[in-house]
Amino acid sequence: MITSAQIRAARALLGIDQKRLAALAEISVPTIQRMESSAGNVRGWVGSLTKVVEALNRAGVDLIADGAASAPAGRGVRLRAPLADMSAEGDRNDRS
Repeated sequence: MITSAQIRAARALLGIDQKRLAALAEISVPTIQRMESSAGNVRGWVGSLTKVVEALNRAGVDLIADGAASAPAGRGVRLRAPLADMSAEGDRNDRS
């Protein structure tokens, strides 16, 4: 499954906006907006999700599943569980 955060991160890596991704995937901008506003895994029509994944792949983005190895060469970003609770760290920084 693809997450809303993966779509936003992929767009950021490519330097494209929602309108451009919609055009690449041949779906509507409101569909991209709904996908990106989903909490966690993107919900929607399988066909639309497939079009987005394929468009991102064509553009050079590899979507890495949770716990999957990333063997191909190239630059990338992977989100993992944080080492510490970020909200507590933010509170400490606010006090200084």
